Amino acid sequence: MGLEDRKVWRGFASDNYAGVHPSLFELMQSVNEGHEIAYGDDFVTGELKAIFKEKFGPEAEVFPVFNGTGANVIALSSALKRWEAVICAETAHINSDEGGAPEKMGGIKLWTIPTPDGKLTPELVKPHLFDIGSVHRAQIAVISITQTTELGTLYSIPEIKALANFAHENNLLLHMDGARLSNAAAALNASFKEFTTDAGVDLVSFGGTKIGALAAEAVVVLNSKTLAQSIPFLRKTSMQLPSKMRFVSVQLIGLLKDDLAINSAKHANAMAKALDAGVRELAAKSNGRVSVPNPTQANAVFPILPMELIEEIQKEYWFYIWDYSKSQVRWMCAWDTRQEDVDGLLKVLAKALGV
Repeated sequence: MGLEDRKVWRGFASDNYAGVHPSLFELMQSVNEGHEIAYGDDFVTGELKAIFKEKFGPEAEVFPVFNGTGANVIALSSALKRWEAVICAETAHINSDEGGAPEKMGGIKLWTIPTPDGKLTPELVKPHLFDIGSVHRAQIAVISITQTTELGTLYSIPEIKALANFAHENNLLLHMDGARLSNAAAALNASFKEFTTDAGVDLVSFGGTKIGALAAEAVVVLNSKTLAQSIPFLRKTSMQLPSKMRFVSVQLIGLLKDDLAINSAKHANAMAKALDAGVRELAAKSNGRVSVPNPTQANAVFPILPMELIEEIQKEYWFYIWDYSKSQVRWMCAWDTRQEDVDGLLKVLAKALGV
C-alpha cells in the first residue's frame, strides 16, 4: 500500500476533515522563496499584524499558533492568576473536547454551567459568583464562550454585549473561543469587529483550520497591553511558537484578505441550511422516526435518527453520534461541501427510511 492507493472520500463528520483551501497552498508557496527571520519577526507576520488591526480594531494584537487547543490555553492563561478560574458552558470545547489540556497544561480550573443551547447568559453565570475573596474557592476571573457553540447555536451581538457588560461590571474578562468565528460572522452578516471588539470581548481564539487553513490559528488580544505582553512567553512555554511563522501568518492573511474566510463560511452555512431543510422534509414523512430539535444557525445540523439508520447511513457518509442517549447525530458542512454531497446524504437517508 502506498499513497497512490489512497481512497478519496467525503463525509459530514467535521469541518476538520476537509482539505486545505487551494489558494492558501498557493500563498504558502508564494512566501517560500528565500529566507525570513524566524519566530515571528518576519515581513509576512508584520503584514498579518496590520490586517488584524484593520479587521478587529487598532488595539488588536495577534499571535499565531498551531491549533485551537493551544490558542485557548494560552489566551486563558494570560488572563488568570494561579488561584483564578474560568466559567464556561458544560458543553464548551475547552471542557469536553480538549483532553483536559486547560487543566493539565494550563493548570486552569473550569467551572461549568449546564445550558439548554450551549450558550451562557448573565442570568446563568450570576449564581456562580459567590465566595469572592474566600481562599477556599477558586476565584472566577474569566467567562469563556464559544462562537458558534458546540450545539451549532449562535450568540447574537446583543447577547455578547450583555455578557461583556456583566463580566466587566464584576471585574471579569470575556474570552471567545472562535474555532468557527468565520461561520459566526457569516451567519450574523457582521464584521469580526462588530461582534468581538465592539461588543466588549477581551480575548479571541481565532480559528483558521476549520475554514480551510493548515495548522493556522491565533490568539487575538483586543484591548489590553498587559495581556498582550504575556502571550509571547506563554506561547513559547506552551510549545505553540511556530519557528517558520510566515507560513502560518500568510494563511491567516489569505483568510482575511478579500473575505476568503467569510465567503467560505457563507458557503458552508448555506450547505447546512440546505441539509437542514432536506432532513426536516424527510422527518415530516418519517412517522416520528426522525426529528431536528436544534436550530441550524451556522454549519452544523443535529438530527435525531434511529440507531439502525445511523449505522446504515455511516456506510456511505461518515459522521459522529453526538448524544448516544438521544440517538442524536452531528452533520458538519465545510468550506468544500458540495450540493451533490448534501443531495447524496439525503438520498441515502430517504432510502433508509423507505420514503
